[in-house]
Amino acid sequence: MAILVFFIAHYYLSLFTQTFYLHRYAAHKMFTMNKFWEKFFFLFTYICQGSSFLSPRAYALLHRMHHAYSDTELDPHSPLYSSNAFTMMWKTKNIYNAVLNRDYAAAERFEGDYPEWDLIENLGDKWYSRLAWGTMYVLFYVNFATAWWQFLLLPLHFLMGPIHGAIVNWGGHKYGYQNFDNHDHSKNTLPFDFLAFGELFQNNHHKLPMRVNFGVKKWELDPTYAFIWALDKVKVVKIKRKWQEDVQMAA
Repeated sequence: MAILVFFIAHYYLSLFTQTFYLHRYAAHKMFTMNKFWEKFFFLFTYICQGSSFLSPRAYALLHRMHHAYSDTELDPHSPLYSSNAFTMMWKTKNIYNAVLNRDYAAAERFEGDYPEWDLIENLGDKWYSRLAWGTMYVLFYVNFATAWWQFLLLPLHFLMGPIHGAIVNWGGHKYGYQNFDNHDHSKNTLPFDFLAFGELFQNNHHKLPMRVNFGVKKWELDPTYAFIWALDKVKVVKIKRKWQEDVQMAA
């Protein structure tokens, strides 16, 4: 039971920080927050992602490129130019590393307006940080695993961030339905969105990239939006626009 709880908690906390902080805040700035909360969620992202921590700056730049060049050869993670999800994510990893090291000219036009904290960003990318988190995962399993097969979950812990990216970028541009003609292959993969907290409404998001609620139909529920809505009510964040008009145009 302890292993199952730990795995589910790690999966969804890591997923939440990726969609809430890296995607909707760092890449799009769909809402604002003060410096205290920006630092809090920066650190929270590092803790939740652990060994697979992704730089908010590099994530933001890759994602902005993804929108600008969606499903073209310049898209850093389009399934149209890879034979499978593994080769797509390997390509993404190489571009991510180049962007992180400021050695990718195509990303330069997208620079600016993302959260920065050099101490945590540099720490999160160090091999000893990733190794330390991985060691903690292993030690937890050594102490609480009740069957050998549970250790097979460890690679998922090590690579949690990229796994979420693979699910969204492969599934969200390969399978599902379209509410809008975006001149790309973005789709809404509703049956599997329980694995993505709203991220698999890719077709909606590519049509309305600044809409904080990724669902546009009444039955398209975006769990992350519900959390952002609550944080807006208690004034931790401030949603930039309510986007009621987007619901009307999609109805």
